[in-house]
Amino acid sequence: MSYTDQSMNALRLMGDELADQTVATMFERGQIGKFNTLMRHFSTAGQDLPDGLPDVAREYLHATSTPPSWVDWGEMEKARLFFIDNNVHISTALSFAAMPACYAIPHVARLLSATHSLEYPSRRMAETGQFTVYLMQPDAFEAGSRFIPAAQKVRLLHASIRHHLRREGRWDVAGLGTPICQEDMIGAQVLFSLQVLDALHRLGIHMSVDGAESYFYAWRVVAAMLGVSLDHAPADLDSARQFSDLYMTRHMGPSEEGARLTRQLIDLYEEVVPGTLLDPLVAALVRYLIGDTCADWLQVPRTAWDTAVKAAPALLGILERIEDSSPLGAWALDRLGQLTTVLELSSLTRGRVMQYAIPEQLKSQYGVTSTSPRTNRWTPPPLTAQA
Repeated sequence: MSYTDQSMNALRLMGDELADQTVATMFERGQIGKFNTLMRHFSTAGQDLPDGLPDVAREYLHATSTPPSWVDWGEMEKARLFFIDNNVHISTALSFAAMPACYAIPHVARLLSATHSLEYPSRRMAETGQFTVYLMQPDAFEAGSRFIPAAQKVRLLHASIRHHLRREGRWDVAGLGTPICQEDMIGAQVLFSLQVLDALHRLGIHMSVDGAESYFYAWRVVAAMLGVSLDHAPADLDSARQFSDLYMTRHMGPSEEGARLTRQLIDLYEEVVPGTLLDPLVAALVRYLIGDTCADWLQVPRTAWDTAVKAAPALLGILERIEDSSPLGAWALDRLGQLTTVLELSSLTRGRVMQYAIPEQLKSQYGVTSTSPRTNRWTPPPLTAQA
């Protein structure tokens, strides 16, 4: 489909009717605390729902317990193999490109600041990494897997944030539309699919057209399971590009919250990287993947590594050639990538499973307010003058 400012403005007014009604009913009946307690141990698909679960929650969980009927399982398997082949690169792109891109959207950065403790930035990264790993398991949609319950809880989490912000009058609906609206949910789908593929391309990773399209398809399935209206979501990479360009032009810009979240992301990964010599590499990689304009908005520090990191595509290209030419090399690199991803996720989660609980209240010390996007729109940098 074709996107315009008018169609995007309509998406800003739309939420997720099923999840919104479920959450509103539980709050009205004072059942959220009970729901969180009972759902803490509900973590695998096919598991019996706990006794005493509110009826409205039980109905929601039954209605969302299966993937869409239209899923092409061949495409999903190709997406899984693409992830296995590129897991460490995808983790890098998620952490150092997709997440900073989220922070460069001021109202999204304010939402993240209001709903996740700024003192524990690892939670957001752990949730994102864990969710992606769940999705890319071979049995992700079968009984015993963790992906579907995680998707069900994330969808309710988004609905609860909408409920709090609107009820407490902490969101400029007139200027910004519905919090976590359809435009922003589709924006997230694009950031975690197309923007990740863009980052892989910038890193010089060898990707087939089929692999890239299947990876995007997998996130389209995820979007549907998280309450995105597929009547409005991009159906392919071409329409995703059009949506992405318009969405970013409409909303990207500097913000205090975005800079703070980015600083904490950099600090977090500097702790993960052994020693201190390579610490500046984290900021340099973020700057390389998101570009100087966006990096400056987010106050990403310039380092001595900014030039050296540009050699990353050449170095990764050597590994890619080994992988392409040697079955043994491909196996070893895939295993190394899998181990690296697991170790990174383990360090972020401290070995715990993230529960995606519904917040009974938002953080009061971080008010969520913003000027209208019409007065805080992104202005692209001017074209370089031609000699």
